[in-house]
Amino acid sequence: MPDLPSAAILSEDRPSPLLRDGAAADLDPALVAEVAALDNWLLGEAARTDDAGEVLAGLAERLDGLGVPVDRITTAIEVLHSEYAGVGRFWTREEGAAVRLFPHGDKFEAIYRDSPFAYVHQTRQWLLLDLAETPDERFNIVPDLKAEGYRHYLCVPIFFTNGTDNGITFATRAAEGFGARGLAVLRRIMPALAAAMEIRAVNRRLADVLRIYVGDEPRRAILSGTIRRGEVSRIRSAILFADMRNYAGISSHLTPEGAVELLNAYFDCIVPPVEAEGGEILKYMGDGLLAIFRDVGDDTGGAAYSALTAALQAVARVETANGERRFPSPVAVGIALHHGEAAYGNVGAGERLDFTVIGRDVNLASRIAGFNKTLGEPILMSQAFAEHLWSSPDPLGAFAIDGFDEETTLYRPAM
Repeated sequence: MPDLPSAAILSEDRPSPLLRDGAAADLDPALVAEVAALDNWLLGEAARTDDAGEVLAGLAERLDGLGVPVDRITTAIEVLHSEYAGVGRFWTREEGAAVRLFPHGDKFEAIYRDSPFAYVHQTRQWLLLDLAETPDERFNIVPDLKAEGYRHYLCVPIFFTNGTDNGITFATRAAEGFGARGLAVLRRIMPALAAAMEIRAVNRRLADVLRIYVGDEPRRAILSGTIRRGEVSRIRSAILFADMRNYAGISSHLTPEGAVELLNAYFDCIVPPVEAEGGEILKYMGDGLLAIFRDVGDDTGGAAYSALTAALQAVARVETANGERRFPSPVAVGIALHHGEAAYGNVGAGERLDFTVIGRDVNLASRIAGFNKTLGEPILMSQAFAEHLWSSPDPLGAFAIDGFDEETTLYRPAM
């Protein structure tokens, strides 16, 4: 990066009394005790607080109490998420807290390359800007900071133990900036602040990964300690089993990457309606998925109607996608709906377990799905499911189900 006068950028690669480690030693004993109290808050209450916006607001308030003028704080944290690469949290004195998600891809990378965060990650040093002396083109954030009336800006790199590059910034409108005393306070609290940020980030990362791969309710159960094999609970729910018809035939003409694109486009039609109706996606099985809609108290009809609504909307979305030629060839979906009981919990062996639902009713739902193609119906319902509906679906007759002694009457939505 081009050199600038030291008045514009003060960092540790330039000998500056403001950013020397030794400056922290100049704190008087009374202030040292107050800084220690802030450390305790960061590692205790702040690390446990659910709302990160509250943490930034609390940090700003406590820094003000220590004589550090702070009008804006931001953090940038790398995350492990399927839909975005990082999370930015913002606090300003006027607007309070806000969140911004940083997307995957080249656009975000270009923004990052021109940011102070990229500079401090590369140099591994603190960066202090006197904005009155900093050219607008130096970093992409500089014009906005000036327009909002900030005078001094500090960017600090924070490297987590998992190898991710993160950071925090402070900005002030005070003409004199943070001063040697304020920077010394920030030096002292930074180890505790970095540790608190990492604790929160690790907990969030674990929760996000579990939510992505096993679903929200299993995530809660696992994190609460339900991790032993055979540890299950019995639930009543509407069960939805969906798969793509003739997936093998369609995908046989595709590359492996093309087959993945097909499945993703297909699930983009199925999953959003399920989640919008309160369903839980428990498992992806090739071109199929298993979801449940839990009964709430004695209201079993609500779960059934939610499952039926999701199924109808999923079929409509597939038809729309076919019309827009989003698939390599037209796709048809088969959805089976059933209502019953299941064991919900851990199944597996050794250290490899799966959190899922099993039982007779789950098996029946998967068997019914085989009749979608045979009967030429996109949605089929069992009698046990139809009995929970307030409307009357159309009966299609009784059918022998492989593995079950009694025939099962199947229905389709009323025409």
